[in-house]
Amino acid sequence: MSDRSGLRRPVTFKLDDPLVVVLDPDEAASRPARGGISITPEAEPEPEPVLLPEEPPEKLPVPSRKGFRWGVLFWSSLAGLIVLGTVLGAINLIADLFARSEGLGFLGLMLAALFVVASTVIAAREIAGLARLSTIENLHRRALAAVAADDRTGARVVVRDLVKLAHDNPHLARARAALRSHDTDIIDGADLVRLAERELMAPLDQEARRLVSVAAQRVSIVTAISPRAVVDVLFVFAAAMRLVRQLARLYGGRPGTLGMIRLIRHVIAHLAITGGMAASDTLIQQMLGQGIAAKLSTRLGEGVLNGLLTARLGLAAIDVTRPMPFTALPRPTLGDLAKDLLRKRGSDA
Repeated sequence: MSDRSGLRRPVTFKLDDPLVVVLDPDEAASRPARGGISITPEAEPEPEPVLLPEEPPEKLPVPSRKGFRWGVLFWSSLAGLIVLGTVLGAINLIADLFARSEGLGFLGLMLAALFVVASTVIAAREIAGLARLSTIENLHRRALAAVAADDRTGARVVVRDLVKLAHDNPHLARARAALRSHDTDIIDGADLVRLAERELMAPLDQEARRLVSVAAQRVSIVTAISPRAVVDVLFVFAAAMRLVRQLARLYGGRPGTLGMIRLIRHVIAHLAITGGMAASDTLIQQMLGQGIAAKLSTRLGEGVLNGLLTARLGLAAIDVTRPMPFTALPRPTLGDLAKDLLRKRGSDA
C-alpha cells in the first residue's frame, strides 16, 4: 500500500526549537517554509451564560395580633383563684386539725408538706419532658437544614447534640464510638448527617418497627374477639397512647402528661398534613378488593382494619418522635407492616 501524500507522520519536537513557530489564528493562512513546524492555538469557546437561581418571593409579614388578650387574663385569673382557694382550704384544714388534736395537726402539716414536695417534683419532670421534646424537634429541623445546605459546621453541631441525646442508651455505645472515629474524616455536612443517621437511628428504627407491629397485632386480636364496641374504642385508645409513649422513650424523649398531650396533637396534625388516613383507606380498599375480606370472618376483618389504622398511627408517631429526618435510611411503610400483620393473622387462623 502506498502512503497518502496528504498525511504527515507524527514527530516529536521541543517548544524552544527554532523551527517551531506559534501563529495567530488570523495568520494561519501564511505558513512557514517547508520543513518548519507551525502551531495554531485554538480559540477559547465563549463562556455559556450562567442562569442564576430566581430569588424567592418575599414573604408577606404575618399581621401581629394587637390588643389585650382577654383569654390569657381569664385563664390565668381562674388558675390563680383555684390555687388560692386550695391553699386557703389547706390552711383552714390544718388549723382545724390543730384545734381538735395536736397530733392530727402535725399529721395534716406533714401530709401538706409531702403534697408540696410531690407537686414540685411532678412539675419539674413535666417541664423537663417538654424541654426534651422541644430539643428533639429542634434537632430534627436543624438536621434537615444541614442536609439541604450541606453545612459542615451545622452538621457537626447536630451530630454532637444527637450523640449527647443518645448518651443514655447503652445499646448505642458502639455506634457512638464509630461516629466519633469518623467525625473528622467526612468533609460534606450532608454526608456527616447521613452517617449519623445510619449509625444511631438504624437499630432504633428496627425496634420502633417491632413496637408498631406488636401494637397493631395486639389491637387486631383484641378487637376481633371483643364483644362490645366500647371495649374496642377504649382498648384502641389505650394502645395508641402506650405506643406513642414507647416510641418517644425509644428515640430519647421522656414525655409526661403534658408532653403526651403535645405529642398526640402533633401526631394527629402530621396525619392531617400528610394525608395518612387517606393512604390507609386506599391500602385497605385495595386489600379488601383483592378478596382478603372474603376469606376472613367479619370480626376478623374488622380486627385487621383496626390493626392497620393503629400501624398508620405508629408510623406518624415515628416521624414526630424521631430526632433525625429520613435521609439515608428508608422510611417504614404501611405496606410492610400490613404484610407482617396479615402473615401473623394467617398463622393464627
